[in-house]
Amino acid sequence: MNVLRNLLLWILLALVGAAGWYLLAQDPGYVLVRFRGTDYTTTVLWAGAGLLVLAFGLWLLWTLLTLPFRAWRQRGERRSRARLGGGLDSLHQGHYARAEKLLAEDDNPADAAVARIGAARAALARGSREDAERHLDGIDDSHAASRALARAELALADGRPTDALVALDMPGAQPLPPRGLVLRAQALAISGKYADAYGLLGALKQQHAVAAHDWTRYETEWAAGALREAGDSNLLAERWEALPKALRTEPAVARAYARRAADLGWDDAASKTIEQALDARWDEGLAGDYARLPVGRYEHRQATAERWLQAYPRSPALLLGLARLARAQGRWEQAEAYLHRAVEQGAGTEAWEELGHGFVEQGDEARARFSYANALRASRGEPVNGFLAPGPGADPSAVHVDTRLAGVDANGPGPRRDPPHPGG
Repeated sequence: MNVLRNLLLWILLALVGAAGWYLLAQDPGYVLVRFRGTDYTTTVLWAGAGLLVLAFGLWLLWTLLTLPFRAWRQRGERRSRARLGGGLDSLHQGHYARAEKLLAEDDNPADAAVARIGAARAALARGSREDAERHLDGIDDSHAASRALARAELALADGRPTDALVALDMPGAQPLPPRGLVLRAQALAISGKYADAYGLLGALKQQHAVAAHDWTRYETEWAAGALREAGDSNLLAERWEALPKALRTEPAVARAYARRAADLGWDDAASKTIEQALDARWDEGLAGDYARLPVGRYEHRQATAERWLQAYPRSPALLLGLARLARAQGRWEQAEAYLHRAVEQGAGTEAWEELGHGFVEQGDEARARFSYANALRASRGEPVNGFLAPGPGADPSAVHVDTRLAGVDANGPGPRRDPPHPGG
């Protein structure tokens, strides 16, 4: 494009010159200049040429006179660029004191905002928030948006989301650039205003302000937060209906809605939400939450969980949930059987604690203490003992040791284990 533009310019000048030459050839004109009583006459052609020579001479004289000043300015610009590049490179390498010194010395107005922000980050990296604030104060109002973003980042790093919002709301920073929208949404989420943060997701996606995986994470986290902070049932229903259908089956979102709905007394909605989410995509954590919901409908939930068990017979969370539902209905033998299976599938601490709770309700103190001791071992990552033989006051020697649980060979050497007595 530059070559074509220059070619057109020269063609235009050639046409103008040819036209002028043609006109002057027809009539060269007459120019009379009278200076201090002396008359000077010439043609228009020579007068024009003289003016061009005079202009060129004046330009050449001006160039020579300003050459030292331009050389001095260019030298300063080169030094400024060198300081900026060296400072940013030092900041990248972790030489924070050197980076701060180089960037703070950069006096080029064009690079002032970048240099001050870099110096502030270097000061913050070495632990001096006062110096970071001082560097940011040195940014003038012509770079108000960059200054606001840097102040917001500093405030968020300090855990001050309100100050970050104040910085981003400054009139000089409007309209916020894409990075400003991201910081504003993050500050709103940290402040607990998840619904407002979720409302900015459309703008973030439109301006490509965040990567796709970050946008998906923000969408899930902020949607779940907006559901948790819903103050009443109408607001909860409104926010739930506004979510995309695919987002409603995300485990974190379904969990947040189910818990809030349960708090508001919507038992059917709470349980059905988790059922639909698990039917769409299985999640162990959500399966465990299904039994922990503070709602009734025990028989319905147990029937649904038993249907899932046919598809996921080795799910520890599902087995543990079925045990909890059975125990809540007073079916301890069924609950104990599920808990034994859950332990074998690696349910760990929670399953042993649930066994302990059940044995306490049954009045079996020895097995309850034994289960709680195993729960403690499992929480520490230590090998656990097998199941204690039934019966209150059972003899410690009557222990069934499951080597899959203990992690050792029954006939071979292995790590030392505590003796399986009722006290654990």
